[in-house]
Amino acid sequence: MLQELDQDNLQEIITQHDKVIVQYGATWCGNCRIMKPKMKRLSGNYEDVKFLYVDAEKLPESRKLAQVNNLPTFASFKNGQLVNQTQTNKEDNLKALIDEIANN
Repeated sequence: MLQELDQDNLQEIITQHDKVIVQYGATWCGNCRIMKPKMKRLSGNYEDVKFLYVDAEKLPESRKLAQVNNLPTFASFKNGQLVNQTQTNKEDNLKALIDEIANN
């Protein structure tokens, strides 16, 4: 299940969960709107991974946890640490990022 953050508390959440995937987006970003339902659909396939959506403009402290230069940015965290990230509008690239932490 994809959870949308309404507080700037990403650091707290990633320390509470072993595996986390974050989509950084913004309301004005067309590719973010295209990828959000894909992320939501993929989130149903991984029971042990926490999926989050962060509005990169409204939650600056959460944005700082990954090097977000472009939107959408997807970041993977494992055991509270940033593992990898990608800027993409391709579902296959997102799935590869998820599989990298889900299968390890």
